[in-house]
This record gives sequence, structure tokens and C-alpha cells, in this order.
Amino acid sequence: MTSRPTLSTVLNLSKGALILLLASACATRAPAPVVERGPPAAPVAPTPAPSPPPVAEKPPEKPIPTHAVKRGETLVSIALQYGLDYRELAAWNNITNLNVLSVGQVLVLAAPGGMAAPAVPLTTPLIAAGPPIEARPLANTPNAKVEPRGQKVPFSERSLAQLTSPDPGGPVVAIAPPIAPTPAPTPSPTPEPEKATGTDKEDVDWMWPVKGKVLSPFTETAKGVDIGGRKGAPVLAAASGRVVYAGSGLRGYGKLVIIKHNNTWLSAYAHNENILVKEQQDVKKGQKIAEMGASDTDQVKLHFEVRRQGKPVDPAKVLPAQ
Repeated sequence: MTSRPTLSTVLNLSKGALILLLASACATRAPAPVVERGPPAAPVAPTPAPSPPPVAEKPPEKPIPTHAVKRGETLVSIALQYGLDYRELAAWNNITNLNVLSVGQVLVLAAPGGMAAPAVPLTTPLIAAGPPIEARPLANTPNAKVEPRGQKVPFSERSLAQLTSPDPGGPVVAIAPPIAPTPAPTPSPTPEPEKATGTDKEDVDWMWPVKGKVLSPFTETAKGVDIGGRKGAPVLAAASGRVVYAGSGLRGYGKLVIIKHNNTWLSAYAHNENILVKEQQDVKKGQKIAEMGASDTDQVKLHFEVRRQGKPVDPAKVLPAQ
């Protein structure tokens, strides 16, 4: 009679089988790969893109000064106020009628930046080297000698001699005269820079325009000095310059002459009897420009003004001592 296994026997057998199963699994497991580990590689920094070159900033343009026309002002009086030539003032503002100004009209007091530049002179075009066309005879030109075409001639000693001997009446080969090289354009002389102007009388070599007694000294209201004298006495240019006005269009000045000496200084000569110079005329220091009179005033005198950039200056500060 076969005995049945007890519960403890079955549990012991199960534990043994489990041990054998685990041992076989460990024996068949592949060994883990060996990986050599070093220090982590430093990350490669990306190459920065080249920065664009800095854009040069344009210096701010200076605003052009302006003047609003007031009642009673004329182009000449405004030009005198700012030390300008009234012709240039008219050109800068496209004024064709010098006698017409409107109250409130705004005038620019300097050359606008958009004014057209002078035209650039054209350069001489290059010509390919070679004989001129006139030296090349044309087929349809009358009396033109054209080289004869080749002809078949029976061979003989006579024909051979004719072919080898020079033909005095043969075609004349025109030899083109040598073409002279085009001379390089002569550079225009560089204009001398305009004399720098400063703030004192050394910029201009001054002299008294007339000899006489000072009747009225300089004041901010008078803007100049009054010098007495006799009618017809010569009025001299106090310094070299260019006449920018000669006329009687400025109220209170009579027959007036204005001389511009440079970009800084000008002088004015008022109440003349006769004016002896014309506008845009160059005058020298000491040159007779007018004769003393009493135009638009009550006595014979010369009203003399000196202005620096249009602002009245006491003539006694720039004229030599009498």
C-alpha cells in the first residue's frame, strides 16, 4: 500500500525546485557590459555670428535761419539787418520782384542745401587707335584707287617680269598720320580758402571815410555815427570790398552805398549827394565812392555804419584814431 506524501514533504520539494531554478537563471544570464566612463566632454560653444559694422550716424543738420517780414521792411533793409547781399537773399527765396514783399512772409537767410550744384564738365571720349576713316578708300567713291583683283595670266617670261617688277602706277597706299596722344586734362586750380573771419577789427584794414567832426556818436538807436562836412566832399571806402547796394531805396538813409568786406563785416554810407559806384563793383580802401550831401536829412553829413554779421558796431572801436 503506497503512502501519500505529507504537506511538509511537498513544501520542501517546492523550495528545492525554486532554488535550482534560480541558480540556473543566474548561470545563463549574460554579464553586464563594462563601459569606461571618463569626465564629461565640455560643450562646444557655437561660433557667434559676425556683428554688422556700425552705421555712421549723420550729424544733425543745422536749421536754416529765417526772418518773418514786418510792416515797412524791404529786401534791402532785411539784408542790411543780417549783413547779406540783397541779391543773394532774393535768389535764395526765389524773389523776382525785389519791390514786393508780404507782411509775414518767411525768408530764409542762407543758401538752401537743395540748391543745384554746378554742372560737371564732360570728359573727352576715348577713340580707338587706327587710321582715320578718311584714309580708307571706298568702293563707290569716284576716282578712288582700289587694289585690283587677282587675274589669271598665261605663264611666260614677259608676264613673270611684269608681275615681279614694281608698278610705278600702282595703287598708292595711304599712310595714316600718327595719332597724337590725347593730353591729360589740366586740373583746375584749387580755389584758395576764403579768409577766416574773427571777432575784431584786424579782419579788415579800416580807415575813416571822411575827415570831419563827429556830430552824433554811436547809439543802439542810431546804429552808426554822423560825421559833418561840406557838400560835395569825397566819401571814401573805409576798407576794400564789393558794393552790394547803391541807391535810395532805404527810407531814412537817402542815397546809400553799402560795401561788403567779407562774410563778417560790411559798412554803410548814407545821405550822399552823388553815388559814384555801381552794385557788384569791387572797390579799394580809400577809393572815392560818393560825394557828401544832405539827401533825406536836414544838413550835410555822412551817416556811417559798421556792421558785424548784420549787428551794428560802434565805428570808434574799429576805426583808427583821428
